[in-house]
Amino acid sequence: MRGAGLLEEKFISLLQSCKTIKELHQIQAQVTLHGFSQNDYVAPKLVTACAELKRMAYAHQVFDQIPEPNFALWNALLRGYARNDGHREVVALFFRMKNMDIMPNCYTFPVVIKCCGRLGRLVEGKEVHRVAIKCGFRANPFVGTTLIEMYAAGGVIGAAYKVFGEMFERNVIAWTSMINGYILCGDMVSAQRLFDLAPERDIVLWNTMVSGYIELGDMRTARKLFDKMPRRDKMPERNVFSWNGLMGDYARKGRFTAVLGSFKQMLTESKVLPNDATLTTVLSACVRLGALDLGKWVHVYAENIGYKRNVYVGNALIDMYAKCGVVDNAVDVFKNTEMKDLITWNTIICGLATHGRGGDALKLFSQMKSCKLKPDGITFIGILCSCTHLGLVEDGLSDFQSMVSDYSIVPQIEHYGCMVDLLGRAGLLEQAVEFVRQMPIDADVVIWTALLGACRIYKNIELAELALERLIEFEPKNPANYVMLSNIYGDLGRWKDVARLKVAVRDTGYKKFPGVTSIEANHGVVEFCSLDKRHQETEDIYETLEGLTKLLRSSGYVPDILELGQGD
Repeated sequence: MRGAGLLEEKFISLLQSCKTIKELHQIQAQVTLHGFSQNDYVAPKLVTACAELKRMAYAHQVFDQIPEPNFALWNALLRGYARNDGHREVVALFFRMKNMDIMPNCYTFPVVIKCCGRLGRLVEGKEVHRVAIKCGFRANPFVGTTLIEMYAAGGVIGAAYKVFGEMFERNVIAWTSMINGYILCGDMVSAQRLFDLAPERDIVLWNTMVSGYIELGDMRTARKLFDKMPRRDKMPERNVFSWNGLMGDYARKGRFTAVLGSFKQMLTESKVLPNDATLTTVLSACVRLGALDLGKWVHVYAENIGYKRNVYVGNALIDMYAKCGVVDNAVDVFKNTEMKDLITWNTIICGLATHGRGGDALKLFSQMKSCKLKPDGITFIGILCSCTHLGLVEDGLSDFQSMVSDYSIVPQIEHYGCMVDLLGRAGLLEQAVEFVRQMPIDADVVIWTALLGACRIYKNIELAELALERLIEFEPKNPANYVMLSNIYGDLGRWKDVARLKVAVRDTGYKKFPGVTSIEANHGVVEFCSLDKRHQETEDIYETLEGLTKLLRSSGYVPDILELGQGD
């Protein structure tokens, strides 16, 4: 008996550490040879190992070979399908259990309920709820929490609160789920009421509330709540996840200046060190604000705290330098990144392509393929853009075909747009139009705009008018569509047509809103728009601008008044 027990433990250990399907088959052969294939403890681990290797069909085959599977085996199969996004299979297996009069346990219900929620199948979810009550799990905190999440995600907040009220023991996870349910329904009043009543508040609950207010656009309350976090409820001080949650929510709402402000506060007012998620969020904000100097500082800081070889930070740095126009720095970061993933290659290839360095992008693409790394759709956007900048029509057509035939990538609208731009810039306008007509998907605004831009280069009025007709169907009130054709008419001296289009622009009823730009100044980012007078140093700014204007005119600069886009 002692020997059997040791062998059982050995098989379990081997299955838990199994990394390849070959190893799995070898272990299974030994399990069968020693008579452990139907062992109550080994068999579930075998199913779990199959699931970890994403071999669910094989896992199900192992399961079906056991005449009377126990709870652990059923749960292992259910968890395996759930982890591999087989939510429908989980629900079907549960009702198979029910039809076979097999009584689920407390570990079964949370898995099945979560899958019902993911599928949005509340009818089945309610049936699972009824079975849980029948099995005596009405007040179980694990079952209750997943029921709350399911009902809240389905918008049935009343049912979620009923489950919450029936729970005898409500831990902080249950309180968080219920509060998050109200947030999902946009009811911050009820969420705040429950938050105030919660007997225990951990970091996750605080972060949930802060994120809820940010999601609804109430930044002031969110910030006020965040600032209270470390001084209440005898809980640990705000951790890196709290700061990441705040900055991440700001980023999702487009509040990039607030992201940088929070990062500076994190560094100066707390002892919390940022992690790779923090740094990538901050670098992304630097990109959106054009804050290159701050991005460079973050680069040095990241290396000093041990993130020099981190692939996520490296990818964010490559993206930041490329989008801020410092392509050589992006290339340096790429070369110094030891562990390069697909995102690393895509970011540098697309960055080079965007800045007209198509030759370098194509060389890197060749290196990427020699490293046996399979490109994806984003890679080919960069490659096709490179061909466009270099005028490599035949290469572009070949790469487009290779994307489909060699890599089984279904072209998206972006790829078709690149091809139309490639043909158009090369002057093959008729071929570009024919390409659009043969596309399996309808051309969008970007494609017709690219074609219209090519028509201006080659002064093709007929195709330009066709492109404008299509653009008006998409965006009848967008004056930019008329501007491009008007510029073509202006280049050809057809001033009556220019005047006609100017009237058409007025008829759209379009009102131009002031554009906003930003600059780095005095260790911060300043936003401003045309004729802006909000800055405290407005007089000095306009005095300097007037001086620059005089200097430009003295050097012979004359504005191009023929551009309709500069007019009203």
